[in-house]
Order: sequence, then C-alpha cells, then structure tokens
Amino acid sequence: METLLSPRALSPPLNSKPSSTHQTKPTSHSLSLSKPTTFSGPKHLSTRFTKPESRNWLTDAKQGLAALALSLTLSFSPVGTALASEFNILNDGPPKDTYVVDDAGVLSRVTKSDLKNLLSDLEYRKKLRLNFITVRKLTSKADAFEYADQVLEKWYPSIEEGNNKGIVVLITSQKEGAITGGPAFIEAVGENILDATVSENLPVLATDEKYNEAVYSSAKRLVAAIDGLPDPGGPTVKDSKRESNFKTKQETDEKRGQFSLVVGGLLVIAFVVPMAQYFAYVSRK
Repeated sequence: METLLSPRALSPPLNSKPSSTHQTKPTSHSLSLSKPTTFSGPKHLSTRFTKPESRNWLTDAKQGLAALALSLTLSFSPVGTALASEFNILNDGPPKDTYVVDDAGVLSRVTKSDLKNLLSDLEYRKKLRLNFITVRKLTSKADAFEYADQVLEKWYPSIEEGNNKGIVVLITSQKEGAITGGPAFIEAVGENILDATVSENLPVLATDEKYNEAVYSSAKRLVAAIDGLPDPGGPTVKDSKRESNFKTKQETDEKRGQFSLVVGGLLVIAFVVPMAQYFAYVSRK
C-alpha cells in the first residue's frame, strides 16, 4: 500500500500568536535579604528591586520565616521584656491616681488601697509625695539606687518639682530596694530611718517573698518618721532567721557519746556471744 502524506502533515506547526521580540519582564516588589542591611541613617528603610530570575520563592520563604522568628525572639525574650518595663516606667511618668507602679505584679489590691489611703493623707498634710515602684529585674542599671535616682530625675526634672518627692524602688529578683528623694523629703525622713528601711524592711521581707509586707511596712515607717512618731522598727531577727543545717558543739558531743555507746555494745556482743557458744559446745563434748 502506498501511504499518502499531506503537505499539512509535513509542515512544522505554526504558533497561533507570534512571539514578541521584546518581552516585558515583571517587576518584583519583594525585599532583598541576600545582604545584611546596615543601620546607618535612613538607608535601612530603602527597598531594592531584583529580577525574578535571580530569586527563588523557596529562598524568599526561608528568609522571611527566619526574620519573623528573630523578631519574635527579641520581642518575647526576658531581656527585651525587662528593658521595656524599665523604660516604660521612666517614660510614663509618675502615677496620676495612685502612688504605686507595680510593674512586677506582686502587690495585692488591698496593699495598693492601703498605700493610697496612707500616702494621700501624707501628701495632704505634709505636702510630701511618696511613690513606690516594683520591678522584677534591672538590666540597664547596676543597682536599685542608680535606677531610683534615674526615675526621680526623669519624673521631676527640676529641683522645684522633685524637692518634696520621694521614690522607693523594690527589685523582686534581686531581693533589694532603694529610697531616694528631693532635699525636703530626705530632711523630713532622716538619714537613719532611710538607711534602716533600706537595710531591714525591704531586703529581709523580700527575701521571704513577703512583698506586700515589705512595701507597706516601709511606707508606715517612713510616714511615722515624717510625723515625728516613734520608729515602729523593721522585721525582728526571728522573722528573718533561717534554719541551720549545722549542729552545735553540744549536739555533736551528745551524738558522739551515744554513737560510742552503741558501737561498744555491738563489739561486746560480737566477741562475747561467739565465745559463749564455743565454750558451750566444748563443754558438751
């Protein structure tokens, strides 16, 4: 048989639409993360446009996820949270309707209410304002005293504003506190009461995690000093006494005597009983 091939079958297929010699390349609006961005001036806000051929969508996805993970890590890390708390206290200024900034979240509603009643009465009578601040941890300053001074200067920039103001800071993780204030406040309280409150009320009770008692007892002690009343004192030695794992010399001697008696009795039994059994056995023979 003879196979007939039509001319159409021998001709190459024709494109329905002729290809254009000049193709418009799509523009990518994705940020290029191939090189680290340098934070010099406003340059870090600029965007770079790249060709689609030089980018891979999988690479873009990996880089985007890495950037998101890094951002979340910095946002929720303890250091970032601590820094935010410290600077938020500085920037927010003194409390308006209360006398407490409980950033550590350790004070009860009852304590806050009692402080408000006590300190508002003090401000009304003596024109002295006392604020309490609790912070979980410090990272920007070496100790509580430096941070307290920084808060005082930030909240009350001029001498006139801070003259009759006092600030008490309690650091819960470090179990320490500090008191600072303007000249009028320091003079009204007295150096002795200030030192005693910082060394007794705040650290001793904070060590036992009695934060409410530490704050309120400090407030009552400072107010009593301003009013010229007798010093109520700080926590007694019994409150801060820790149980010791070491025995006294008398207890050691008593235990040693009892131990010697028991050991001596066991030695006697160990030698006498076998000998008695032996003599009994020999006598039978």
